[in-house]
Amino acid sequence: MTYISVEKTYDIMEICILAGSIMLQNGAETHRVEDTMTRIATAYGVKDSDCFVTPTGIILSLEGEEPTKTKLNRIIERTTNLEKVVRVNDISRRISTGTVGMNEAYHLLKDVEDEKCTYSDLFQVMAAAIASGCFLIMFDGVWRDFIPAFIAGGLGFLCSLYFHKVLQIKFFAEVSAAFVIGVVAFLAVSTGFGSEVDKIIIGSVMPLVPGLLITNAVRDLMAGHLVSGISKGAEAILTATAIGSGIAVAFLVF
Repeated sequence: MTYISVEKTYDIMEICILAGSIMLQNGAETHRVEDTMTRIATAYGVKDSDCFVTPTGIILSLEGEEPTKTKLNRIIERTTNLEKVVRVNDISRRISTGTVGMNEAYHLLKDVEDEKCTYSDLFQVMAAAIASGCFLIMFDGVWRDFIPAFIAGGLGFLCSLYFHKVLQIKFFAEVSAAFVIGVVAFLAVSTGFGSEVDKIIIGSVMPLVPGLLITNAVRDLMAGHLVSGISKGAEAILTATAIGSGIAVAFLVF
């Protein structure tokens, strides 16, 4: 077997790990991350590569001038930013076609990694508020409840962002957000500002529902990635439990 140099092996490993980490941190499925890393390694001349990806870590091994080189990268923070996933996919395709060298690819990936959130917190809160009102109408709510759902959804999402930054524990942030939504919904109905508390709550919690997480869990299970699929499914169930718990506490209070 023809081996590439040790230095080049480490450089390729850094590029593969960086690409995989960006994708995994921003909502890509496990099999897509593994496929991208393998394609990048192959494009740069590595014929024998193996990667194992879970929602919390990436293990990559490459054959170089010496026996297999292996690296582990821990994934702590995960969010949803599909624009970054698309950009990494584009860079990967350019690498596969041979139009991007190793040095350029690394700097392009670092630019994607260092890019701040595309949308500000205020923009996200406003989008969640508008979506909450629209979901209410979609679930056969009345237009009179659009404003209460708008307010409840916006405040709930704002609380989710705030408590996640303060507590660094997603479960408690989601419980707090759901509780705020329940309180606002009950207050709106009790004061006559709203009419259907159930529809207001259903519409307002929709921005908190882990839709992408559930989708990725199913896709990973179908692709044979049982560890990732089950762990993502468990995370989605935990999020749903947090939402239900917050609403239940609001019911108890009122």
